[in-house]
Amino acid sequence: MKKGIIMFCLYICAAVLLPAQIPRGTGTMFVAIRALNLRSSTGFFASTTSTLEYGHEVTVLQTSGNWMEISSARNPAINGWVKTTSLSPRRILPGDETSTIAREVALAGKGFSQEIESSYRENGELNYADVDRVEAQRVNVNQLRNFLVEGHLSQGTGE
Repeated sequence: MKKGIIMFCLYICAAVLLPAQIPRGTGTMFVAIRALNLRSSTGFFASTTSTLEYGHEVTVLQTSGNWMEISSARNPAINGWVKTTSLSPRRILPGDETSTIAREVALAGKGFSQEIESSYRENGELNYADVDRVEAQRVNVNQLRNFLVEGHLSQGTGE
């Protein structure tokens, strides 16, 4: 019985102390979208402090929910908050459209998976012009905020 209690206590101590030794939300990541807006805080409507390009190496400073505070690996003074889905742990080489990760990111950016692209390829329908046109559209942030408020939708708080 004593041995069981001691083992249980050791297990609890290990469960409490070991995670404290692992740095949370730190490390190197890479920008996985064409242009990444760094924000002053979490939330869609937070002001943009800077922009990083596809493949840019960043250092993760901390994580808060679906957001990460990052800084540029080249210039740590460039920092801000981004959605975690905008980053990849795998190295991305800008301009290398032949790499697997570059193809995956390009497809995901257009809302496609490998299966969907394969289906289009089989049907001979690989025209992404409409997707590119929609992607090129810009919406005024104030109009978007009004739309969300009037529709009683999430206001980009990140929650």
